[in-house]
Amino acid sequence: MEFRRLGIDGAFEIRNVVHADDRGEFAEWFRFDKIAAETGYSFPVRQANISRSSKGVVRGIHFCQVPPGQAKLVTCMTGTILDVVVDIRVDSLTFGQWESVEVTAADRNAVLMPVGVGHAFVALENDTTVCYLVSDVYSPDKEFGIQPLDAELGIDYRLDPSELRLSAKDKQAPTFHAARQQGLLPHLNDVEPVK
Repeated sequence: MEFRRLGIDGAFEIRNVVHADDRGEFAEWFRFDKIAAETGYSFPVRQANISRSSKGVVRGIHFCQVPPGQAKLVTCMTGTILDVVVDIRVDSLTFGQWESVEVTAADRNAVLMPVGVGHAFVALENDTTVCYLVSDVYSPDKEFGIQPLDAELGIDYRLDPSELRLSAKDKQAPTFHAARQQGLLPHLNDVEPVK
């Protein structure tokens, strides 16, 4: 596993070594010990999620109330996504910034994101399956969203806007500015490292 630090503090791209031969391929995509050694925190898996999407489906921008929040490790089982990490941590040096990583089934890479950031992705191909591990369980009363097409954030999803498909819930999510005004965004000092 190779770790590449992203511009959002605490976020990494993990490049996994794929071993292939005439039988197929094998790759490790999660190792708690290597994550701890490279990032300085452990990653307790409390839940695993899987989603399948058609090209143009956008999921997010989602985030959880902190504490406890959710750290996530996201990979692609089939197809390709553009995975987006949005720094919504008030008082962070990169507050309001985002970074994207193309995650593909062929590359077997993954994105590790810390507690307190927003997460979105768009399927760049049909029949795209995403698997992600999270550090805490889903709690509907602690889940929030930001409108993924918010002009203030200006996220480039690499597809024509007419191709993007959002859920009704994501369409109705508040803008980044409104979420901040409503006090929904986490403060950096409230974010506890994953233990």
